[in-house]
Amino acid sequence: MPDIINILPDSVANQIAAGEVVDRPASAVKELLENALDAGATKIQLIVKDAGRTLIQVIDNGCGMSDCDARLCFERHATSKIHKADDLFAIHTMGFRGEALASIAAIAQVELKSKMHDSELGTQVVIEGSDIKEQCSCSCSNGTSIAVKNLFYNVPARRNFLKKDSIELSHIEEIFRRVALINYNIDYTFHHNGKLLYDLHGGNFMERIAQMYGQNYQERFYPVNESTDVVKVYGFVSKPEYARKSRGEQYLFVNHRFIKHPALNAAVEKAYTDLIPDHYYPSYFLHLEVDPSRIDINIHPTKTEVKFIDESALFTIVRAATKRALGQFGLATELEFNPIQEVDFPPAPKGYVPQQPQVHYNPDYDPFKSSSKAGMGNIVTSQPRGGQWTSFFDLKKEDTAPEPTQQTTLTEMQTENKVPPSQPQPCLQLMGSYIVSTMPSGLLVIDQQAAHERIIYDRLMSHESNAAAQQLLFPVNCQFSPADADIFSELIPDLQKQGFEIGALGQTTFVVSATPAEIKDSELQQLFDQILTEYKGIMMQKFSDRRQCLCRSLARQMSVKAGTLLQQAEMQQLIADLFCCPIPHVSPSGKKTMAIIPPEKLLN
Repeated sequence: MPDIINILPDSVANQIAAGEVVDRPASAVKELLENALDAGATKIQLIVKDAGRTLIQVIDNGCGMSDCDARLCFERHATSKIHKADDLFAIHTMGFRGEALASIAAIAQVELKSKMHDSELGTQVVIEGSDIKEQCSCSCSNGTSIAVKNLFYNVPARRNFLKKDSIELSHIEEIFRRVALINYNIDYTFHHNGKLLYDLHGGNFMERIAQMYGQNYQERFYPVNESTDVVKVYGFVSKPEYARKSRGEQYLFVNHRFIKHPALNAAVEKAYTDLIPDHYYPSYFLHLEVDPSRIDINIHPTKTEVKFIDESALFTIVRAATKRALGQFGLATELEFNPIQEVDFPPAPKGYVPQQPQVHYNPDYDPFKSSSKAGMGNIVTSQPRGGQWTSFFDLKKEDTAPEPTQQTTLTEMQTENKVPPSQPQPCLQLMGSYIVSTMPSGLLVIDQQAAHERIIYDRLMSHESNAAAQQLLFPVNCQFSPADADIFSELIPDLQKQGFEIGALGQTTFVVSATPAEIKDSELQQLFDQILTEYKGIMMQKFSDRRQCLCRSLARQMSVKAGTLLQQAEMQQLIADLFCCPIPHVSPSGKKTMAIIPPEKLLN
């Protein structure tokens, strides 16, 4: 029987490794940015075209590489950070596996230019599909520039699995945020298709958060700072009133590396128990400094999953640090803006005996007597008394007969034409969330939020929205991150159809001068943030339509929420509008809007 086990060629092995390390353009961006950090760079440029399909380029001013290192860095398991097995338990760098560049070079066309600071010339290396096409000396700036072109050009099956550019770009932006947030002392620029998305300057942690998400974020967070023998925790947690319905802005870092750890995420959320509503989540940016020997970051190819030796202790410390920040700074803010007025009671003189207060009144006073004394003379008033009250109200009814209105005229016209007027049934609001009414087939129960979502969605989709707009006395400025600002600018025309008047003020700030009547100007920033979060989440779904996504997001955020008390006329109008919808029984997200209980099942 012939031998059947073969040694794979390096090119094939590299492509297999690329399936674990580089599964989309964002993965290549992560590896290149981490290599630039390990090179000691203080300025890093990221240039992307067509969401990484055509070009991913990272330029840094780090230490650079020699001629030999520039060639060896593309070999498998080639790294400058690991020399023996014990080094795996004392890792202080980002990239250490030695698989990233070899995997990228196996599935793309790569051009590397690198120059050390004490060298006159640099080195240029060109590789296509693990084959070295060229290596020569060149003139270039200090540091390293690596360009990855035509990713997955030789693996068409994997290229076909890439999603549309907007989705792939959002993944790249998320990787960029993870790296740039915690390395806040480094300057970053990020260009996509020639447009500058981010221009970040080195500073402290909060300054970096404000640069990426807007200056208004500085007032949304409490600082966290806790140091123990096990871990040092510092960063920021959001105030309870800024909790959101999604986990979008939850960033946890360990030794300057972004990680995903459900237990530590739960520790932060546990600290918010009884402070935020159910199904709401806090935002946080927390960094943990742990002894590298007490952490294992080598359990996953992307190094985002880690294991701790003292996981239970870390859980307790992180939760306690968060609760302390919420209690300490929350109480300080409350005392600062609501100062307690001290009352000064002077001491009583010696021998003073307090007297019991007395009440003086006229026992003969009768309010129904015919006269009373006032400052300018006698004012005589006549009041009906006893049995005269009935005639008094009868007289008032005759004097205040209702004048004919448009509604009464319409009713008379309907009666003359023998058309029975449609009388709305009385409604009852149950638990602040459900509307109960009657209909011929039984008892009608309506979910007011789901029903209102359906009404708003259908109006948006049919271009028949008639939302009333009100001009703001003081226009409101809303700030977004550069990526969110691009998305928001595309949504402005549809928002204007709903009664918003929005203008641009710079690249990331927008001025709102008018809003729909039911929206408070103090809630605009939060409203737009929720719309963007909802919109981006829906757009991540496959085969999603842009207009439908926006209409669903607007309907969800602008609908009347559960717990809102409605007047009788509002409930009747909501029912009438709901039954005018083409699909009244489900909301845009598929939730049931109503239920009809037959009479025979009411007591069964």
